[in-house]
Amino acid sequence: MPSAPPDSPTAPDTAPALPPAQPPPANNSHKTRSIVVSLTPERQRETWAKKAEFLLAVVGFAVDLGNVWRFPYICYQNGGGAFLIPYCVMLLFGGLPLFFMELALGQYHRCGCLTLWKRICPALKGVGYAICMIDIYMGMYYNTIIGWAVYYLIASLASINSVLPWTSCDNEWNTPLCMPVTSPQINPNSSTPAKEFFERNVLEQQRSNGLDDMGPIKPSLALCVFGVFVLVYFSLWKGVRSAGKVVWVTALAPYVVLLILLARGVTLPGAAEGIRYYLTPEWHKLQNSKVWIDAASQIFFSLGPGFGTLLALSSYNKFNNNCYRDALITSSINCLTSFLAGFVIFSVLGYMAHVQNKSIEEVGLEGPGLVFIVYPEAIATMTGSVFWAIIFFLMLITLGLDSTFGGLEAVTTALCDEYPRVLGRHREIFVAFLLLFIYICALPTTTYGGVYLVDLLNVYGPGLAILFVVFAEAAGVCWVYGVGRFSEDVQSMLGHKPGWFWRACWSYISPVFLLVLFVFSVLAHEEMLGGEYVFPRWSIRVGWLMTGTTVSCIPLYFIYKLLITPGNCINRFKTIIRPVETSIPPADHALCSL
Repeated sequence: MPSAPPDSPTAPDTAPALPPAQPPPANNSHKTRSIVVSLTPERQRETWAKKAEFLLAVVGFAVDLGNVWRFPYICYQNGGGAFLIPYCVMLLFGGLPLFFMELALGQYHRCGCLTLWKRICPALKGVGYAICMIDIYMGMYYNTIIGWAVYYLIASLASINSVLPWTSCDNEWNTPLCMPVTSPQINPNSSTPAKEFFERNVLEQQRSNGLDDMGPIKPSLALCVFGVFVLVYFSLWKGVRSAGKVVWVTALAPYVVLLILLARGVTLPGAAEGIRYYLTPEWHKLQNSKVWIDAASQIFFSLGPGFGTLLALSSYNKFNNNCYRDALITSSINCLTSFLAGFVIFSVLGYMAHVQNKSIEEVGLEGPGLVFIVYPEAIATMTGSVFWAIIFFLMLITLGLDSTFGGLEAVTTALCDEYPRVLGRHREIFVAFLLLFIYICALPTTTYGGVYLVDLLNVYGPGLAILFVVFAEAAGVCWVYGVGRFSEDVQSMLGHKPGWFWRACWSYISPVFLLVLFVFSVLAHEEMLGGEYVFPRWSIRVGWLMTGTTVSCIPLYFIYKLLITPGNCINRFKTIIRPVETSIPPADHALCSL
């Protein structure tokens, strides 16, 4: 309409041509409106419905099976109560700064672990791909462990009107060497009903010759693992809308069960001796460097930086959320939960030592053996054993589920943010295909020799690679992007810069912490496998190949980025380490991908 007045006096004879000239602006206006509408969904990013849901999701991810089956063992092995000193030191100088850093990064940039690097250092985007690979490797075996707990839960529910199947030696899977825990075991080679139930009924290891001949898939176990993937799918398919509801159960239920089991455990005969053994400090062990390495390793894997989960979960926060306070609260809850789990476990270990007239060293085991053999063994001797078994394995399932939610949410968020038109708009379908792919890859762990593959994946999948990947992440943020710039980002969210302690940790202490931990872990990688089974040489080479495929993402992407960038070598290098956006106004934080 504004163009009509100038046209009328100069060319009145063309007045009839004016109406046809008006549709193009109308069409242009229509096109402009359609473009705005089509972009609106991409600029919208979900946020947590309630602050409590975010906190529960972070706590649920950090508090996992390792808090129950690893921390108590590591604690009593490395000086009992004295171990709390290196544990707290490593928490303060190593784990907590990295935990806070990831929460702040995710909240400020509001992106997953792939898109994030465009805004920090594009050349290090391979770190994001490495994180995705680590989470996929973890999904291939961690869900199988949860599947074992589901198998136990079903067996416990089926025993409501009878006795638990691992109570006696009268079952078809038992061997002549089986002897109940309450009987005097004259034969040193004898085994318990709980041990044989796990190895010969749940896993059926006797039908496998190890990794050289793993045997076929066990259908019942594959079905249990499939059930776990179904639960994971319906927790992830709608993003934080579905996960935020699920964490109210999966994050809180373990605490209810832990407190119930603690109340029962401390009343058992021998419980006081077990707790005393757990807490009695052995100060001389603090002179051993292995104790400090174990403390660093435990705090790192317990808090879980580097898996992309903290980035993903905090990316759905509001921009001005106090992530500093969140980091302090959730990391403290995680460590206190580990400490609480120690009382639960050692009260029962003391009871088992009393029943069998053994020392606690002879009773205690680390890892899956603790929660799938020793603890069920103790439950079988208690009054109301079926009830205790049901709630114990429900606790294991919920502990595992919210941790696997977190890892797979990291992959989903990263890929949906990086490819919003292809994957982000079809999240439900993408999550279904992703989980189906991981389930198919996980099927070998449900074979009769699958337990050996679980051990291999645990060490060479995330176990070694994650330490180097987080070192690269910390170096990229603190040394390339810069602690000063990162502190300004935190200030724009919280209103104040992080103190000198945090800046010192990010600049020097935390990267050194990670590098030392990585070197010691590589040197002791064969000890991490543990167990009586001797892994064939080819399997160790395959393990290193898995680690290599993950770690190599970082240099390979760096080289790729260098080759596709125009200009001479120096200009290319400067270009690929420079953030695409040096500053992001808070108003634009709804945009997930560049």
